[in-house]
Formats: sequence, C-alpha cells, structure tokens
Amino acid sequence: MTTITTPDFQTVIRERHSVRQYDPSVKIPREEMEEILKDAILAPSSSNLQPWRFLVIDDAERLKKLHPIANNQEHVLQASAVIAVLGDMKWYEKGEKIYSMAEEAGFMTEEVKQRFIYTAEHIYANMDSSVKESIVDVDAGLISMQLMLSARARGYDTVPMGGYNKAQFMEEFKVPSHYRSVMLIAIGKAAAPGRPTVRLPLEDVAFWNEI
Repeated sequence: MTTITTPDFQTVIRERHSVRQYDPSVKIPREEMEEILKDAILAPSSSNLQPWRFLVIDDAERLKKLHPIANNQEHVLQASAVIAVLGDMKWYEKGEKIYSMAEEAGFMTEEVKQRFIYTAEHIYANMDSSVKESIVDVDAGLISMQLMLSARARGYDTVPMGGYNKAQFMEEFKVPSHYRSVMLIAIGKAAAPGRPTVRLPLEDVAFWNEI
C-alpha cells in the first residue's frame, strides 16, 4: 500500500502563492480533481445552502476559447484546468434536499428541518437581489480559498482571477442566466514559483474590541 504524506497546515498556508506559470505537460487526473473539489465543498455557507457551482474547463480547445476572455493571460493555456466558480442565484431551492439529507443523517429533527426549509423558501427567496449577490459572493470566496489550499496540500498550485469578461464568459460557455460568475481559478503544476509577497503587519489590520 502506498502511503501518501501531506504537508501540515502551517506549511500549506505559507507555501500557497499565486502561480502564473504552469507545466502544460502535467494534467491533473479527473479523480484527483474530484477529490480537490470534495475538499472544497466542505467549506461553510449561509444556512448550509451551498450556493457554489463549478465549471471545470480542462479541454484544450475550450481553454483556447477562454484565453481571450481572460485578457490573454498565458496561464489559462498552460494550466491543467481552469475552474469557473459560479454562484447559483436560486440556491435556496436546494434547501429541501439539503435539510432532508441532514435529517436522514440524524443531524436535525423533522421540526428543525421544516423551519430551515421555510427560511430557505420564504426568506432567502424574497431577499433583495443585492443581498443575494452578497451572500453568494461571500460563500463562493470561502469555497475558493478552501479549494486553493486543498490543491497546495496535494502539490498543485493555483491563481484566482477576477480579470476577465464575465458577460462574454457567460455567453461563450452557455452558462445559465441564474448563475453568477464569481471568479476563475487556474490550477496545475507550477513551472516557476509564485512571486513572494508581503503582508501588512497585524497591527495595521486587526483591532481589539474597538476601532
């Protein structure tokens, strides 16, 4: 039996950098990509309604179509895949399925399940569009970070991209209109290390009890 060792969490978060040069000869096996996505979907979400959806683009011809949409960023063509992180603006419609699964697993009672379903179908569904977008964007950000950390733990690198034509992307890839395009994440084997970066000192960003 082959023993797979993974780096500890502190190593993962310190070694994760945005990589923009990938080895195009390395293709992440579909099974391993699925494992990365399974790690990612363990991220938290508002009321556990999981609004994230993924379009994994790993076909060379489709990546060529994505290249100009993503402002001709070369790593789009080099990466093993580009994962489009989408938000389902009708995510609350999955509430009954999610909470029924939770009840069957013994995680909530029938009474609690019905209360959560009511919240999904009557409160989330009737929220203002801007509030819905905010919820979806926050949850998509949580899952995207978890995806990138899972990739690093497995020896792969990533770079999140917000610089692309979202309207053109939606049209070219025939994404249903009730999905919101949040970001693209290139993933693959680094051909060159990510550029080191600096962070503001903690005292510039963290406050205790008052600002």
